[in-house]
Amino acid sequence: MDGLRSLSRRTLLFGREAIVPIAVAFRPPWAKPEPDFATACTRCDACVAACPPQVLVRGDDGLPRFDAQAGECTFCGDCMAACGSNAFLPTLDPPWTLSARVADTCLSAHGVVCASCRGACPATAIHVPPAARGIAEIDADACTGCGACIGTCPVDALSLQHAPAMEAIA
Repeated sequence: MDGLRSLSRRTLLFGREAIVPIAVAFRPPWAKPEPDFATACTRCDACVAACPPQVLVRGDDGLPRFDAQAGECTFCGDCMAACGSNAFLPTLDPPWTLSARVADTCLSAHGVVCASCRGACPATAIHVPPAARGIAEIDADACTGCGACIGTCPVDALSLQHAPAMEAIA
């Protein structure tokens, strides 16, 4: 089952168990696919130490992960250059498949003027309707998944997700 069982008042009253999703660990840019990355990574933390914006952290599993709440990835490549193992693929273009998503809790969708995400986006991939007339929209083609918008949202309406692989779309 994908998730952790969580007991709540709703569960107690209605007799159903709520499923709390397990957080997905986003690996550094240019990281090999998960099973290969986990095998190749020596858990030395060289990539974490080399990250100038300090958005790579050591996960509970000892593997490096990207923490968008800490800031944005600048795609400088220092993490990949610092790696002494074979955990990265420098030929990946784009460096990962992350893309921002907006939840319906977006303030603009509820008539509150807010454009903090738009102002933080270095790729200008976020469009907010004028005068809070609708939810913020992400231009999937322009979004790099850098995470700059994530920590700036006052209601945590933004998240990162892996975009579907292009071959899966075709």
